[in-house]
Amino acid sequence: MAQAEFRELYVEELRDIYNAEQQLIKALPKMAKAATTDELREGFEGHLEQTKGHAQRLEQIFRTLGEKPTGKKCKAMEGLVEEGGEAIDSDFEGEVKDAALIAAAQRVEHYEIAAYGSVLAFAEVLGEAEAAELLSQTLSEEKETDEKLTKLSGRINASANEASGPDETPEAKPATRTMKARAARA
Repeated sequence: MAQAEFRELYVEELRDIYNAEQQLIKALPKMAKAATTDELREGFEGHLEQTKGHAQRLEQIFRTLGEKPTGKKCKAMEGLVEEGGEAIDSDFEGEVKDAALIAAAQRVEHYEIAAYGSVLAFAEVLGEAEAAELLSQTLSEEKETDEKLTKLSGRINASANEASGPDETPEAKPATRTMKARAARA
């Protein structure tokens, strides 16, 4: 009984991350379009293709399990995508907008790293060796993407800081829609 419940948890978690990947497939083109630097735009476009591959791997796992990948909405990713939308719609420009997009993207990556780490551990305990290999490959790619974003953010954040200029103080800047939205949620 307990093993059947654990397998059910595993399938539900796989459905959750599958839905998360589907949401990202829709969100990444918007983030790429909003990016102001070619390097970030190309990074989002490349990750979109990688994300499609992640969804295909999950579909392969579901076929092996005899399960359907649909039926669960990832509320966490929904919130993270919404925050990404706030970065897209913000009044920030240039490298500052890109810094906001990278911050949103890294929150997504960290969620995915946690989610894939969990389902990988479940697959290993359940003896799902093929699934574990596929999940491990995806987890590795998610970590690589996070590392790339970290490196890119170092350059973009420095440029964004320089572009802001030393004369501007936080008190002198008008509140953006993003700041207002966060204040309203607090």
